[in-house]
Formats: sequence, C-alpha cells, structure tokens
Amino acid sequence: MGFRRSISFVSCVAVALVVIACSSKTDQSANIVKLQGAGASFPAPLYNKWFRAFSNAHQNVLVDYQSVGSGTGVKSVIDHTVDFGASDAAMKPEDMAKVPGGVQLFPMTAGSIVLAYNLKDVSNLKLSRKAYSGIFLGTVKRWNDRLIAGTNPGVTLPDLPINVVVRADSSGTSFVFSKHLTAISDDFNKTVGSNTMPNWPVGTKSKGNEGVTAGIMTTPGGIGYIEYGYAKSQKVPTAILENKAGKYVEASIASGQAALASAVLPDDMIVWASDPDGPDAYPIVTYTWLICYKKYPDKNKLQAMQDLVKYGLTDGQKDAETLGYIRLPSTVVARASAAVQNITAD
Repeated sequence: MGFRRSISFVSCVAVALVVIACSSKTDQSANIVKLQGAGASFPAPLYNKWFRAFSNAHQNVLVDYQSVGSGTGVKSVIDHTVDFGASDAAMKPEDMAKVPGGVQLFPMTAGSIVLAYNLKDVSNLKLSRKAYSGIFLGTVKRWNDRLIAGTNPGVTLPDLPINVVVRADSSGTSFVFSKHLTAISDDFNKTVGSNTMPNWPVGTKSKGNEGVTAGIMTTPGGIGYIEYGYAKSQKVPTAILENKAGKYVEASIASGQAALASAVLPDDMIVWASDPDGPDAYPIVTYTWLICYKKYPDKNKLQAMQDLVKYGLTDGQKDAETLGYIRLPSTVVARASAAVQNITAD
C-alpha cells in the first residue's frame, strides 16, 4: 500500500512539473514581440544583419524581413499585412493617404546603383551619359558603337550585341535608375520616364539583384543595373560612369558620400540626388527608407519598433560600409532620430 502511495505521489509531482514547464513556455511565448517587415531588396543584406543582431540583443523580439521589392513593400504597408515596409522609391503622397493614421518614413542607409557588365577581357569600361542612356533606350545596340569606343581609347571592344537585363518586379532600384536617366536624357524623359516598373524599350527581365546579376553574367555582352554592395560581394565588373561635371567616376563609398553631400533632407525625410553636382560625385546614388505606421495599437510592438529604428540609425551604421552601403551623414541621423517620437501608441 505504501509503495502504491509512493508511485502515486511521484506521478503527481511529474505531472505538476510538466504543467509548470508548459505554463512557463506559454508565458515566454506570450511575451515574444514579432515584427514582420517586407520590401526593398536594395538594402536587404544590411537590414538582415541588423535584424539578426537586434533580435540577439533583445531576446523577446523577433524580426522577420522579406526581400520582395519596394513596390510590394509599399503595398504591404497600405494593406496592413506587415508591421513595417521598406522602399528605395520612398512612398508617394497618394499612397500615404491610403494608410489610416499615416506613416513615418526614415532614411536608414544609402547606396549606389551600378551598371554591371559581361565583356571578356574588358576592364575599367567607361560609359558616357549619352552611351548608357542610349543603351537603356535601345538606341546604342552594339558594344563597338562609337559612343562607347570614343571613351575607351586603346580598348578592343567586341562587335557584339548589347544584351540589356532589367528588373521584372516593382523595384525601387528601377525607380532610382529611371529617375536618374530621366534627369540626364530628354528622350528617356519623354518616352519612358521614372517608375518602379518602367516600360523599358529593350531588355530581358529578371527578378531582384540576384536575378539581374545572374542574367548578366550568363549572357556574353550583358549589362544591367544592380546595387553596388551586391556587385561588390559578387565580384562582378562595373562600369565607370560620366557624372554631371563631365568626370568619369567609379562607384565607391567616397564617391557616394560626395553625391549625397548636396542633398538637404526636408521635413518628410524624402530627398533625391538624381543627378548630383560635384566632380567627385558618383552619378546614381539614393537613400533607402523604412516605412513605419504613425500609430501602433500594441505598446510592446511600438516600443520594439522604436528601438529597432534607433538601432539602425546608431549602432547599425557601423555595418554599412563593410557591406558596400554609405553611412548616413550625422545631420540625417539627428533628424531621423528625432522623428522616432512621431511613432506613438494608438
């Protein structure tokens, strides 16, 4: 009888411990704050590094970011299917108006857009403004065209078709690149214009930086636009471009910083350097933005969102240059940090 009582007691203790353990796990799970984000592929390598580091430092916060393109990021914010979005094309006023309570944009980093190309035995390719705008208009069709040969003396350029690769998805990178082409070419402005999905007159379409790069590197004579940091990580050759001052400038952190130097950030945090001044400025540079709601119904989610933005604007900036991005100017950091208070509880 005593033996049976002992067995019964041990069983009760075991059940109690299981109940306590399950209750503890439930409590811990209930305290987890999940932030779901989606949008631009341009800053994705940097964002993913930030979000991993932030989650590791804040055990109760999980950040999941889907690199699906700027257009989808904006749509997700409008549809309220995410906690934050990301876009290289910022957000149009008419789209902001579709979000009850409004949105707050934060410039989080900046970067250059480069023209990657695939030409055997051709390095340090120089492209004039007329040449590369002509390539994407479809008027410059072969690599030995006089507009290309004229800026590359002594270089043997192949009599090969120029195989253009463009983005297939709604892309902030496409928006920034087409906005630049619109600024430097009247023909491009009149016929194509700036858009997240331009109606390119030429080119094979591929999705994301990865798809465009793969399309270029598997196609002899290929050329396309991708993000500088990604091009650097993949070790793909990129063209040296003519800037507004008539100088041929290679994409780098320094030339990107020179391009942003003249861009003054307004109250809405949206500014473009579509054709930057300065002899040292690389011609195609942009900020990229995180899109937050101005009102969050969950106070824990609000706090996590504010802390995440602050982290990106401060400690996160230290990771920018190693991944090929441009650290934000101190004036931009200060203004963006002050705007964090615009995110409040509903």
